[in-house]
Amino acid sequence: MKRKSIYLIRHGETDLNRQGVVQGSGVNAPLNEWGEAQATAFFNAYQHVPFDKVYTSDLIRTHQTVRGFINQGIAHESYAGLNEISWGIREGREPNTGDNNYYRELTQAWSNGNVELASEEGESPVQVRDRQLPVIETILSRPHERNILVAMHGRAMRVLLTTLFKQPLFKMDDYGHSNLCLYKINYSYDTGLFEIELANDITHLLSLEIPQTV
Repeated sequence: MKRKSIYLIRHGETDLNRQGVVQGSGVNAPLNEWGEAQATAFFNAYQHVPFDKVYTSDLIRTHQTVRGFINQGIAHESYAGLNEISWGIREGREPNTGDNNYYRELTQAWSNGNVELASEEGESPVQVRDRQLPVIETILSRPHERNILVAMHGRAMRVLLTTLFKQPLFKMDDYGHSNLCLYKINYSYDTGLFEIELANDITHLLSLEIPQTV
């Protein structure tokens, strides 16, 4: 049976993550010190896996998250199709009640089935899915890549997972995520089906000391 194992991870923490600032695809923030520690912990836990390829979004926080694997000489491809959803004109702003209410209403509309609704000057879940599909097709067209590592973003991961499992997009919030979490997904070329082996797994981070906040 021909299979592909996909190790799907969310990027490590950025300062904006910690501050509760929405980054989306328009804010290209780097990892902070804790995010770098998360990346190192993941590398230490999974450096033994014989990855054939590393796939990332075009944003620096995903590149930095998998730097250890790329430095091993593993081939790397970057796709804008894996970027985070664009949250529009509110990206990068300090958290405030007005924006928080806007995001809450927007995501509630998505949960209610209005997945074609885009954020103001941003994207809808349907638009994110549509730009992910060519990347998914590219990845699946390479059966010789038996183990791959894919680093991307929280909301984009939720869209991707519902797409892989042929679920409606309004179910995307069923897939939890945290910084540097892992979904291990196995794909069968014989059946064309995906199965989840690990979901939102962070056991590789348990050895880290919780960062002190000031």
